[in-house]
Amino acid sequence: MAIGKVRGGVGRRSSTTPYSSTITPIAFVALCLFGVWMLSSSTSSSSDSSTAVIPPKTTTRATGGGGGGVRLTTTDPNKEAFEDHPGDLPDDAIKGTDRDNEEEKQVKDLETENDDRRNRGVAAEEQESGDLESSSIKKPEIDDVAVEERRGGGDGGIAEETEQEKQRKEVETQTAAAEAQNTESEQTTTLNDNQQPETEEIKAQDPQIDTLDATKNMISDEDQQKRLEQQQQQEDDQVQPKRHPEHESHGITSEDQIQHDEATISGDDDTLKTHSSFSSSESNQETEHEERVQTDSVQAGETSGPQIPEESKESKKAWSTQAFQSVTQKERTKTTEEQDNNIANLNWQLCNVTAGPDYIPCLDNEHALHKLRTRRHFEHRERHCPEEPPTCLVQLPKGYKRPIEWPKSREKIWYHNVPHKLLAEVKGHQNWVKVSGEFLVFPGGGTQFIHGALHYIDFLQQAVPDIAWGKRSRVVLDVGCGVASFGGYLFDRDVLTMSFAPKDEHEAQIQFALERGIPAISAVMGTQRLPFPSGVFDIVHCARCRVPWDNEGGKLLLELNRVLRPGGYFIWSATPVYQKLPEDVQIWKAMSALTVSMCWELVAIKKDKLNSIGAAIYHKPDSNDCYNQRKSKKPPMCKSVDDPNAAWYVPLQSCMHRVPTDETERGSKWPKEWPERLQTPPYWLNRSQVGIYGKPAPDDFAADYEHWKHVVSKSYMSGLGINWSTVRNIMDMRAVYGGFAAALKDLKVWVMNVVNVDSPDTLPVIYERGLFGMYHDWCESFSTYPRSYDLLHADHLFSRLKTRCKITAVLAEVDRIVRPGGKLIVQDDSGTIRQVEELLKSLHWEVRMTFYQKQDGMLSAQKTEWRPETYAA
Repeated sequence: MAIGKVRGGVGRRSSTTPYSSTITPIAFVALCLFGVWMLSSSTSSSSDSSTAVIPPKTTTRATGGGGGGVRLTTTDPNKEAFEDHPGDLPDDAIKGTDRDNEEEKQVKDLETENDDRRNRGVAAEEQESGDLESSSIKKPEIDDVAVEERRGGGDGGIAEETEQEKQRKEVETQTAAAEAQNTESEQTTTLNDNQQPETEEIKAQDPQIDTLDATKNMISDEDQQKRLEQQQQQEDDQVQPKRHPEHESHGITSEDQIQHDEATISGDDDTLKTHSSFSSSESNQETEHEERVQTDSVQAGETSGPQIPEESKESKKAWSTQAFQSVTQKERTKTTEEQDNNIANLNWQLCNVTAGPDYIPCLDNEHALHKLRTRRHFEHRERHCPEEPPTCLVQLPKGYKRPIEWPKSREKIWYHNVPHKLLAEVKGHQNWVKVSGEFLVFPGGGTQFIHGALHYIDFLQQAVPDIAWGKRSRVVLDVGCGVASFGGYLFDRDVLTMSFAPKDEHEAQIQFALERGIPAISAVMGTQRLPFPSGVFDIVHCARCRVPWDNEGGKLLLELNRVLRPGGYFIWSATPVYQKLPEDVQIWKAMSALTVSMCWELVAIKKDKLNSIGAAIYHKPDSNDCYNQRKSKKPPMCKSVDDPNAAWYVPLQSCMHRVPTDETERGSKWPKEWPERLQTPPYWLNRSQVGIYGKPAPDDFAADYEHWKHVVSKSYMSGLGINWSTVRNIMDMRAVYGGFAAALKDLKVWVMNVVNVDSPDTLPVIYERGLFGMYHDWCESFSTYPRSYDLLHADHLFSRLKTRCKITAVLAEVDRIVRPGGKLIVQDDSGTIRQVEELLKSLHWEVRMTFYQKQDGMLSAQKTEWRPETYAA
C-alpha cells in the first residue's frame, strides 16, 4: 500500500487502486516473513560457525589485567613475533568471508524485489490527484518492536488477514501523527548521513521498503555484534608477549614456546594460581619495541594454570601475627597514604654514610647510636632503624667482581668484594681466613676446629649419637658464628644452619659468610629477643662465642632455651669446658649451676684430641616434671600471659616457658626425620583449623606445596632465563608455609624464609618442615650486608606494603641486598607489577619479563652494576 501526503484532516486517506490495496499487503507480509527467516538463518549460521573465524595474526591491544598476556621486550623491529596456532577448522565451519558473501547475495535479492515494488508504487501514485510532496512528511520509524510484531509468531507461520489490517492501521496512525507534527514545524525532512533525498522520498511512499531496509540493517547489526563479541572473546583469551633484552646469554631463542601447564589441586573450589614459563628473546637496545601476538589457548602446554590463592578471611581469626603477639614492639608500622606516583622524576643518589659500601641502615644509624645512654648490653649492636627508610643507593666496592659460584666459594672469595684484612690478621693463626693474592681463603677451620670443620662435626655426633645429623637434627642455630665455617660444612651432612654474629670490630665476619654462600644474619645477644619463634631449633651451638651466659640471672641463656626445641641439644664448645684457668673454672661453676636450675641435663663432656678442645652437650627437657620438682624457683617460670612466640622488638625475660604436653600442641612431639618432615603437614595442624587460603590447615599445607612444586618446575626453572647454577643465596620475602623453599630442595641453594610481622604467623610451620627463616617488617631495612643475595622472591608482598610504607624505599632496600647480576621475581596484582617495573627501570635493572593474567601479573628482573654519580645531601 502506497502512502501519499494527507491533504485534508488527520483521518483522510490517499486513494489507491483495488489491485494495489490487495496485492501490496500480501507482498508486505511475505517479504517480512522472508526477512525474519533470513535473520534466523543468519543467527544460526553465525552461532554454528563462531569457532571458525580466524583471528588476526597480531593485535595492538595494550597488555593489562583483563586478559592473559606475556610481555617479553625486544628492541629488534625485524624480529619475528610469536605466531598464532588457530588449529584445524571444523568441517562445517564457515569462514567469515564466505558468510559475508552469502549475506551479500541475500541482500541483493531483497534489493531486486525492492526495485520492483518501487516501480509499482510510483505507478500507483500517478493515479492520485495532486503532486507528491513527500519531502514534507517525516518518515515513520519502524523500530525493533514493530518488526518483531510483524514476524507473525515464533514458528514462522503466515499471519492472519486481521493481523495484516491491524499492522496497516498502525502504520497509517504513525503517518498521521507524523503529518500533524510536520504541519506545525514545516521543516521535517530527516536524512541519514549517507542517504540521498530521492531515496528518502521513495521510502516515504512505501513502508515495505523501510521494513526491508530495517530487516537488512538488523541482519547486518546483529552479525556485526556477534563478530565483535567473538573478537573480544579471542582478545580476552590471547597471550601478549613483550620481550626483554639480554636473553641471548641464557641460550633462549624467540622460537621457544611459552608454556603454561595447568595444575589441578585437590580440595574445595578454591584454586591455586601458577604462572607460566616464558621464552626470552635476543636484544641489547634500551628502546622498547613491543610485539603483541595471540597464542591459541588450545596449543599444547599452554592451558591456563591454577590460580594464586588469596588469604582467607577466616584464617585471620585462626592465626595470630607477630605484630599482635609482640605487643611491646616499636611502632614503626605507621600507615602512609603517600604513594610513589612521580617515578619518572626520581633522582637516585648514593648513600652519603660512613659505612660506605657496607651500609646497613638499621645497624649504622649514627644519629640513633649517639643518643644511647649505655652500651653495656650491646645496645649499639641492636637494630635502630631510621624513622624514614632511606631511598639512597649503596655504592659498590672498588674492583667488585661477580661472586665465585658454590661450592668453590666456600673455600675462597674475591678480596675486593669484601676488602677487610683485620679478621685475617687477628684470626689467621686459627685458620679462619687468610689473604692470598686477589682472594680471601678459608681453610675450613675455626677457633675450636683449627684442623677442619668436618672432623669437628663428626666428633660431636660421636659424643652423642642421638644428634643424628641430617635425620633427627636438621635445623641448627650457630651463635657467634665467626665466618660460619661450621654451618658451611654442615651442608655436607644435610643440615641447615642459621648463623649469626654482631657487627663488631670484626665487622666482616657475617659479610664473609654471605659472600661464601653460607646463611647468616647480623644479630646480637643483647636486650631483645631473637627474631625467631619459640622451640624451633633442633640444636643450638656456641663454639667459644664469648657470651656471658650466667649474667643477670642467665637472661641470655634463657633466650636460647626459648628458641631451642623441647628435647633438643645445646652444644657449648668453650675453654671453661676443658681448661683449668681461674677464670674458666669460675665460669664453669656458674654455668653448671644455671643449667641445673634450668633442668638442662648434661649428657656428655668430650675432648677432641686432634683440635685439643672439649665440648659440653646439654639436653633440654621434653616434659615439665623437672620444673615441678625444683626446690629453687630461680629462674622462675614465665607467666601464662607471656607469649613465647612474640619476638619482634620484645625485651628479654628472665624466665622459662613450660613444655607443651598436649599431643595437639606444637612442641609436644619431635618432628619426623628429614626429609620426610619437609612434605608432611605438622601434627599440630588440625583439620578444624582454617588454613591461610581457606582450606582445612593440613589440606592448605599440602595444596601450597603442590602449587609451588608446579610453579618452580614448569616456570621458574626454564621459563625465566635464569641460570640457576649461579644462584646460591635466596630470600623468600613473603613466605607462607615455605612451599617455595621446599620446591627448591634438590638444588644446591638455601632460602631465607621471611614472615612479615603483619602476616599470619606461619614461621613455626616452616621450621617444623626442616626449613628456616625469621620475622621481619619490610618497612624497615633487613639485618644483612649489601650484596648478600643472588635472588629475591616476592609473592604478593608489595601490594600489601603500599598502605604502610613507600614502595620506593622498599625497592631501594631490594637493590641494596641483591648482588649485581642477581635476580628478582615478583608476583602481584597487575597495577603493582607496573609500578615495580617502572621503579626497577629507574634503577637501571634489566626487566627481562613481565606477564599478566586477569588481575595478576609476574615480573622477572636482573640487577646491573649501574650506580649514580652523585651523593645524597
